[in-house]
Amino acid sequence: MIQGILGLKIGMTRLFRENGRAEATTAIEAGPCTVVQVKTRAKEGYNAVQLGFGELKRLKAPERGHLKGLGNFKYLRELRVADIKDITVGDRVDASLFQSGDLVDVSGLSKGRGFAGVVKRHGFAGGPKTHGQSDRHRAPGSIGAGTSPGRVLKGTSMAGHMGDERVTVRHLEVLEADPERNLLFLRGAVPGAKNGLILIRKSG
Repeated sequence: MIQGILGLKIGMTRLFRENGRAEATTAIEAGPCTVVQVKTRAKEGYNAVQLGFGELKRLKAPERGHLKGLGNFKYLRELRVADIKDITVGDRVDASLFQSGDLVDVSGLSKGRGFAGVVKRHGFAGGPKTHGQSDRHRAPGSIGAGTSPGRVLKGTSMAGHMGDERVTVRHLEVLEADPERNLLFLRGAVPGAKNGLILIRKSG
């Protein structure tokens, strides 16, 4: 059985529970997705399905051949499945896969922050603000000993490219599922910017 779906992050809002408590909520356009390929352990070495989502006006010839008239999908992503016997090419997956109260794992690309210093990237405190230290406010400080080992160790926290990497947030609660409008409302924040592609899977 397929345990996940592709979607686009719409943005954040709030929903009220029956007891009146307000919850920070992320609205997601979840599906509908179409199964465009089924991979088997006998042929590919593992069981998986490839889902198509979104729409493009035109496809290149190899893409048209791969999709075999199922649709002009903008996104193709693969999901591992335990059992494929009831899954066929052309099956549709929508928000009805989830119910209120379900827990899901959400994966997406985090917002890109460009080249960031150690204070922003790693939460460093920076240098002293007084005693003549006029230009060390956001500096990293020492990055290693001199003679031994005489080099900078791999993995040392330093300035560099921040964000724009795959992030997974686990065990978010489904507050509401609306299959008719292809909407999911999840408690809390999910990775990425508005209109960013995300993958939603049932928590194991």
